[in-house]
Amino acid sequence: MKVVVLAGGFGTRLTEETETKPKPMVEIGGHPILWHILKHYAHHGHREFFVALGYKGTVIKRFFRDYYSLQGDLTVALKSGEVEHHERDSDDWKVHLIDTGIDVMTGGRVRRLRRFLGNETFMLTYGDGVCDVDLAELVRFHRAQGRIATVTAVRPPARFGGLVFDGDLVREFTEKPQIGEGWINGGYMVFEPTIFDYLESDRSILEADALEQLAKDGQLAAFRHDRFWQCMDTLRDLRMLESLWHAGNPPWRVWDR
Repeated sequence: MKVVVLAGGFGTRLTEETETKPKPMVEIGGHPILWHILKHYAHHGHREFFVALGYKGTVIKRFFRDYYSLQGDLTVALKSGEVEHHERDSDDWKVHLIDTGIDVMTGGRVRRLRRFLGNETFMLTYGDGVCDVDLAELVRFHRAQGRIATVTAVRPPARFGGLVFDGDLVREFTEKPQIGEGWINGGYMVFEPTIFDYLESDRSILEADALEQLAKDGQLAAFRHDRFWQCMDTLRDLRMLESLWHAGNPPWRVWDR
């Protein structure tokens, strides 16, 4: 199934990192978060990607243009410029890098990809969030519901811990459980081509104009995912994801090492 990744936003809440590169190119463990997202989809058998570019899209283009040539070990003859590639194991992906404009809204970006996606069911996510959702189960759920769209509903991690009282005394501190939060749209969506009927122009917002109307029409299903999910909105989020990666077993790394 074709996969759309929205990667054109400005990333204004992460300006420490996004002044020189788009948000999907901010690195976790030495790899752009976009790479982590694509590895997740590829693990579940989805290897054709349409990346909707906008802000600093050339940075993403350069990354994928050089991706294969920089894999593995190289020998460079400096006098001739000849490059010899040694053993390498590169990812079997096809990545379409599509310029969808700088000031285009999320729905408008999807609308601009219509000619590439054809009359097929497709998947879509944002370029700034990772999780361990079972994509095969998500697709099965979507098909069983028979609706135009399915979103993955998640409970965002709580930002603060809690206090347990014993009368007027604090007995202990506790981590506020993730299940205490309300459900939100965590991305990782599935759409039927009818979604384009809800996207009228470049100013269409996927969430406000399409998803909300689909909900009113009874055409939006929710696949509940109560395990790991984390977006990268702030420097705090980035540092937390970095710490999970370097701890050695990040919960979103479902692919083989």
